[in-house]
Amino acid sequence: MDRLGGEAASLDFAALNTLLLVHRLGSFTAAAEHLGVNQSGVSYTISKLRRCFHDPLFVREAGRQVPTRRCEALLAQAGQMLDMLDLMAQPEVFDPAGSDLSVTIACNYYERILLIPRIVSALRKEAPNLSIRVINALGDGHLRLLNHDADLLVGPLGRTDSGFHSRRIHSEEYACLMDPSHPDAGRALTVEEYLTLNHLLIDYGVSWKSAYLHELEAAGHKLRPALIVPSPAGLRELLAGSSLVATVPRRLGERIAADLVMGPSPFKGRFEISAVWTARTHRSAMHRWLRELVLESCSE
Repeated sequence: MDRLGGEAASLDFAALNTLLLVHRLGSFTAAAEHLGVNQSGVSYTISKLRRCFHDPLFVREAGRQVPTRRCEALLAQAGQMLDMLDLMAQPEVFDPAGSDLSVTIACNYYERILLIPRIVSALRKEAPNLSIRVINALGDGHLRLLNHDADLLVGPLGRTDSGFHSRRIHSEEYACLMDPSHPDAGRALTVEEYLTLNHLLIDYGVSWKSAYLHELEAAGHKLRPALIVPSPAGLRELLAGSSLVATVPRRLGERIAADLVMGPSPFKGRFEISAVWTARTHRSAMHRWLRELVLESCSE
């Protein structure tokens, strides 16, 4: 450490955590709000780190603090160091009944409707004082894990790359949902018939595209929707009494169908719902308990 000179004291864990926060939030102000300090405190810490590493670390572009190449390398090393410290601080055993910790689960609409009620019920039963937060996973839920925004990711977002672990919850496929008065309600459709229907497309935005659309486009077809919505919320009301058809995950369709009719889709787009976590939490007693409880409560 001596070779870093008089600024060596800047390399404490709090300073490294501030560095990570500025990168994650893209702003000194946002990092200060997250830490509950003044912006000047964040600026002072980054200034010390700049002198220590002889690099600007961040440059402002399009209203965000963008890391330099040197900073990107430091961020990876700092993240590993803080993860190791976090793991060292974790207790070897976890008592859910006496815990007042908080856990965050990242997921989307499908999981909030079908799985989260079962998960929350199981968590409340075993750990009544635990605080539970559910956040949107969107199409990049793995970043929620890497950024420490979530403890666990639940959804069709299984990861096989290094640094992640996952376990399958169940398999799923798509089906067609429509009003009972629709002439094709419940009928097995040919590809040609399916493509001529008035489609209600759920466009989740970001980088996410439903698996049946990947399958449809891989076969050389293009869907021309009559209506595009950002979420399955309100789907039943939109389909009732209309000529629209929505292609939705079968389990979700069964849950919200009520007075609608569901039939097979020629593009099934089979996929898996998984629980995903990072190597950082893999050996944590609390996270092991959380994962096993989630998997058990969601088992069929």
